[in-house]
Amino acid sequence: MKINADLVRKQKGDKIAHKKDAVRRLNEIRYRVRSQSGNGIYSVEKTEIGWKCDCPDHKFRGMKCKHIWAVEISFGMREQAKPKMILEPIVAVRCPECDSIKSRKDGIRHNKSGDLQKYKCLDCGKWFSINVGFEKMKHSPQAITTAMQLYFSGESLRNTQKSLKFIGVDVAHTTVNRWIEKYVGIMKAYADNIKPNVSQMWRADEVYVKIRGDMKYLFCLMDDETRYWIAQEVADGKQTHDARNIFHEAKVIADKRPETLITDGLHSYKRAFNDEFFTIEKPRSQHINAIKLSGKAHTANNNKMERINGEIRDREKTMRGLKIKETPILQGMQIYHNFIRPHEGLEGKTPAEACGIELKGENKWITLIQNASVNTKIN
Repeated sequence: MKINADLVRKQKGDKIAHKKDAVRRLNEIRYRVRSQSGNGIYSVEKTEIGWKCDCPDHKFRGMKCKHIWAVEISFGMREQAKPKMILEPIVAVRCPECDSIKSRKDGIRHNKSGDLQKYKCLDCGKWFSINVGFEKMKHSPQAITTAMQLYFSGESLRNTQKSLKFIGVDVAHTTVNRWIEKYVGIMKAYADNIKPNVSQMWRADEVYVKIRGDMKYLFCLMDDETRYWIAQEVADGKQTHDARNIFHEAKVIADKRPETLITDGLHSYKRAFNDEFFTIEKPRSQHINAIKLSGKAHTANNNKMERINGEIRDREKTMRGLKIKETPILQGMQIYHNFIRPHEGLEGKTPAEACGIELKGENKWITLIQNASVNTKIN
């Protein structure tokens, strides 16, 4: 009987999940679910010991009710509906002289920084090597991406230089900086043209940074569900900043507007929200602008944004301040946060993976640089 009863609840939950707007995500742990008749509304919340619903079936009988089933089924439907974008390492062999795809392997080219496979074009007879994204670079892709991993994991330029010596790569710290400037530029240009499948709830916050000893503010916009860092902007002041630029950029990158925007009470957020996100069309966007650092209501605190702010402060401390306002370091941190660094809150996924963007290959830096290089001109 219990098996049959559970099956009936699951079937009823499936019917609820397939009704339009019957299951609505309020935040990362709380959902609003309409009753099967459509006349009532129940609250389903994720706790440390599982799902909890305030309906009588669950509250008094301890059963996994149809509303919990509806949330789980709805979540599965959303995951399946997410468009998938898979970035593979580029291994296509094409002759740089005549653009022919007819070639064969013909020995190894021994470089100081590593070996490269040589190919012979069967059409024009030229020999060539393939090193997509790292053409004309003295050092190997492994050395360059190892340096970027070390640096954006928290090491200084000089400590990165010292660590590279352990794997036989002897470079100046200024060379590491040039690698960062070059490859962050092409990765950022490419990443901004990828449409992340973010949720309908976004968060914005600002954190002070020192640039040549002067106080500046970094404004950041992040997706609540996937923690995808959508956009950023460095401003000279906090109260005088016009946040419309970063809101507009985020709307273009995500190709949509949020249904809910969570910020603090900064007046420029309200003005920018009205100009960029507010519409009379339904569903209308709402602006929650009374957040605090902590609290039980997850829409009333900004702990997730504080995590990004903490990453920025740690990076700034290692560097002893930033040098220029247009620094590639902050953009590199955004790329590292979105595409490289796994997050515990996402069950080990990166924000990009949570948005349906998957990087294949053992070295995600190389995969991202290769795909960016074929779409972005490298100087």
